[in-house]
Amino acid sequence: MTFSLIGRCARTGRLGLGITTYSLAVGGRCEGVAANIGVCKTQAFPNRTNDPLGIKLLAQGYLPRRVMEMFAINDTEHDYRQIAIMDRDGHIAAHTGPGCRGWAGHKEGKDCVAFGNGLVGPQVLDGMIAGFLENPVDALEYRLMRAIEGGRDAGGQGTPDAHRPERSAAIKVVDRRDYPDVDVRVDVHPTAVTELRRVLEEFKLYEDFYRGRDTDPSKAIPQDVFVKELDARRRVRA
Repeated sequence: MTFSLIGRCARTGRLGLGITTYSLAVGGRCEGVAANIGVCKTQAFPNRTNDPLGIKLLAQGYLPRRVMEMFAINDTEHDYRQIAIMDRDGHIAAHTGPGCRGWAGHKEGKDCVAFGNGLVGPQVLDGMIAGFLENPVDALEYRLMRAIEGGRDAGGQGTPDAHRPERSAAIKVVDRRDYPDVDVRVDVHPTAVTELRRVLEEFKLYEDFYRGRDTDPSKAIPQDVFVKELDARRRVRA
């Protein structure tokens, strides 16, 4: 029982994934997000070798459609997988196997694809895409956050009679470097999507501080000074 959205910012070229599930520590299973290459995510009954293999094939110049064809040929359990692939140019391929349990499906939107299994219905995918497209000028991580919030608010996981809570959630965004711009996650929490929003907002407050230590360490302010300034700004806003 998982719902996810792969998204791209056409203006900046950033790529990312937002995901939430009843399972634990889903952020540790998001290997297929690579800067300037693409995103590949397998869920439902995942074959974890698919995602790094998909990135390797995208890097070699294969289109997502062809990568999906190779997955189908070489995986005898392909009918149990749910997979979405996007390359850096926004080409998309998506697959929902008939062996996925509960309501399962995928839907493409502008620069995104939403997909999920064990859901209350297709309205979850609609809610995700609507959230992602709500404010296209925002940073990609906020658009992904609104996508999984939109899926949750549309009913999320389970059945119309019994909701299955989201217990872990994650957002990963890449830009031009070998490591993620944003990699935030909640491994276990009774309301993981709400908690992920809190974690993301806190991370964004520290983002420039951490980047300054990387790019110009001689001018980086001490962390205790930064924290005092941050606390002062918070008091003013309160």
